Amino acid sequence: MAATPLALADTYVRVEKDGTKTYSDRPLAGGQPVVLQPAQTYSAPASQDPTRPAEERALTEAANFQYQSCVLTPQNDQTFHNPESVSIALATTPGLRQGHQVTLSVDGNQIATSSSAVMPLPDRGTHTVSAQVTDLTGNTVCSASTSFHVRRTSVNAPARQAPQRPRPTPH
Repeated sequence: MAATPLALADTYVRVEKDGTKTYSDRPLAGGQPVVLQPAQTYSAPASQDPTRPAEERALTEAANFQYQSCVLTPQNDQTFHNPESVSIALATTPGLRQGHQVTLSVDGNQIATSSSAVMPLPDRGTHTVSAQVTDLTGNTVCSASTSFHVRRTSVNAPARQAPQRPRPTPH
């Protein structure tokens, strides 16, 4: 309380003949009171409560988590010629978090609930692969898709040669 009167003290100014100004906290002969604006203040936001349970902080962090990238292989528009199988994999940055669930689908059909799978003897044509990563609450935290092509040699291909048959030998 003792500092309060000082904070509310008046300020006086007097302009001298040479134009300089003299300031004082006491009335000056020929001086005028100065009206001061209130000082600008700042209130910092509340800091995180260090006593808040670690489990609650972990849940908040998990709810706000996002992967930096999700990349599927095979690469988009990659072509395979007569493959016996095609490997499909999802890579995330950072790595897959504990409790997150991956779903891999090919042409709209779920094929795996892991980050990799093998598609045996894929049909010829274009295939679309999609991956979705969900957190513990079922929210999607990452998704990716890619398309690849499978080409198979056709019996009607012009480059195909008929198999050589042995000629009958006369007896």
